[in-house]
Amino acid sequence: MIFLEKDGTLINTAPNNIYYDKVLKFKEAWDSGQQTFTIHTSGSTGIPKPITFTRLQLIESAYLTAKTFNLQEGDTAFCCLSVDYIAGMMMLVRAFELGMDLMIVEPSSSPFTGNEKHLYLLNSNRGKNFFAFVPLQIQTILEESEKFLDTLNSAKSIIIGGAGISESVHAQIQKIYAPVYATYGMTETLTHIAIKRLNGPNQEDFFTVLEGVEIAQDERECLKIKSKSTDNEWIITNDIVEVIEQNKFKLIGRFDNIINSGGVKIQLEKVESVGEEILAKLDFNGRFFAYGVPDTKLGQKLILVVESKKPLSNGNELGLSFLEKLSKFEIPKEVFFVEKMIETPTGKIDKIKTVNVYVLPQIPNL
Repeated sequence: MIFLEKDGTLINTAPNNIYYDKVLKFKEAWDSGQQTFTIHTSGSTGIPKPITFTRLQLIESAYLTAKTFNLQEGDTAFCCLSVDYIAGMMMLVRAFELGMDLMIVEPSSSPFTGNEKHLYLLNSNRGKNFFAFVPLQIQTILEESEKFLDTLNSAKSIIIGGAGISESVHAQIQKIYAPVYATYGMTETLTHIAIKRLNGPNQEDFFTVLEGVEIAQDERECLKIKSKSTDNEWIITNDIVEVIEQNKFKLIGRFDNIINSGGVKIQLEKVESVGEEILAKLDFNGRFFAYGVPDTKLGQKLILVVESKKPLSNGNELGLSFLEKLSKFEIPKEVFFVEKMIETPTGKIDKIKTVNVYVLPQIPNL
């Protein structure tokens, strides 16, 4: 753990830790006035690529977040995300620019575990902490210990991003009375440009864009984004959305998550939404995804990939359950169980690698 106070005081519990060295080197670069920073995309939807941002763009993004969540000097930012990627880097920039204290722990699925004796630094700052997690981290924290729930409730705000939030995790989040938000954003937009309240009486069904952010749709009905943090240039995404109002939208699914199976277009997110409900009835709340693999008859065959050491049910039972909710074309033709999903460095499921390594070798004649 590293704890950096705004006055420069440093607590470093692992001085030879490579990850913490990266944090301190970034701080040196920021304090020196470095004007450009290069960061890689996560690689969850394609090959990771480097993108260079100006210092001013990073600062604009930091102050947009500060205005949205009322962050200010004296607050504490808790960073358990990799600083090699934009979400972790922006936690550092916010703290440095706003005069926040900063607590950093090496990224893991259980960021509080092993740091229990240092949580007093957060618990004593109740109502002034800002947490950022990926869904797997918040799920693990809530499942592990009630004492961690008390630390979560010390937050001014909690943001969750990087992947979709399942219904089971959403239900667990209702234990938290501090405000929790899902975020929408990407490397190209310097993290979130829209938020959605997940708990309490003010829960929302749609994302609301942050002040100063413009949105539109292209001819595919995919989201376009422009803001000061994008240098006032339009960023075109592959996310299909329904624009509710000028500043609100509903996320439908990714344009590149549509497969063509036997001439029928299938939106994979729709299949996954039903799959979550069906698997929950089997007392399974783990990770899974829908995918299209090559098929000699259909062109692409719809499958389900489930992270489990053993099969949950026979395929026929799952198929009948899907048929109750979806058309026959949207029923997964096969279910594959893998012991452990392959992940990107940011903790997202690397669907392409998982399928290539564990699924395709099981399919004959490929």
